[in-house]
Amino acid sequence: MDDVLIYGSYGYTGALIAETAVDRGFSPVLAGRNAAKVERQATDLGLDHRVFSLEHPEVVENRIEDVSAVLNCAGPFSSTAGPLTTACLTAGTDYLDITGEIDVLETIAGRDVDAEDADVTLLPGSGFDVVPTDCLAAHLRSKLSSPTKLTLAIDGLGTFSPGTAKSIVEGLSRPGAVRQDGTIRTVPAAWKTRYVDFGQGPKTAVTIPWGDVSTAYYTTGIDDIETYATVPEYALSVMRRTGPLSSVLGSRPVQRAMKAVVDATVSGPTAEERAQSVSRVWGEVEDDEGDRATARLRAPDTYELTARTAVEAARRVADGEVESGFQTPASAFGPDFVLEFDGVEREDVGQGAVVEANPGE
Repeated sequence: MDDVLIYGSYGYTGALIAETAVDRGFSPVLAGRNAAKVERQATDLGLDHRVFSLEHPEVVENRIEDVSAVLNCAGPFSSTAGPLTTACLTAGTDYLDITGEIDVLETIAGRDVDAEDADVTLLPGSGFDVVPTDCLAAHLRSKLSSPTKLTLAIDGLGTFSPGTAKSIVEGLSRPGAVRQDGTIRTVPAAWKTRYVDFGQGPKTAVTIPWGDVSTAYYTTGIDDIETYATVPEYALSVMRRTGPLSSVLGSRPVQRAMKAVVDATVSGPTAEERAQSVSRVWGEVEDDEGDRATARLRAPDTYELTARTAVEAARRVADGEVESGFQTPASAFGPDFVLEFDGVEREDVGQGAVVEANPGE
């Protein structure tokens, strides 16, 4: 991973990834648009660094053409993934990121042919978005011969970094999303409610536009996909009430104001908080005959897992272990990739782990 460039290396998650890489004995190149932050971080870690913004394509291409891969950690990825992906395709440099934004993932997937022609690997979603869910989806796909529906749910998203919080702010202006008959369909916020047992009894979960609405389709070939996350009961009512306000929440002045609040108030979980945090994933596939297979994962804190999976994914891509074109984590590394990391456990469970409470419309 010594010839990997980490863009956005001084953000909360980028810094955690850079430190994890150094702990593993790697020497990535650090990069970002803020000279003072990049230089300070590079000095602290003893690494090379580069300073550049993404506004001028020829500059970006020049700054990345001599590295094997770029790992993009600069969110919101709706602003950074496009310029970096284009530059990587032109420069012949592999691209990874840690996004979970459906629109970004779909755009990158749409560049599969371009990537194959350029002999470039495009591997977005190499963090908690979407490694554990993607690997669980691939595992479940193997349990039925012809599954037609995939449902995934996540528990343990209680803490946020500034970048994640800003992505959530952007998401307030967008509706929910599911995949039906192979096509992504917009749905209201909290469109469906389910009670999901992650191993400690049923919890309320609602549909959210998680990245697997995009990636799991390419990983499994399943046409109908829904993704859920646990929420407190009070949050469920708030989500439904704020749905009609999406146009207001998406206006430029409101978005700017909310992101300023994030900058002033969100710092991300501490090391102690991460050490105590646990994330859980539940999944189920079903076929047209009504047969089901269900499994769940227990994993460390989302940011801790993101740092480990992103570093390992970048190492393998930079070493030429992944085919060119668009890839998901499970298509690149297999369904057991997530099990290679300390603290991750997978369990196959029987039927009846989920009860649908509100099927939506």
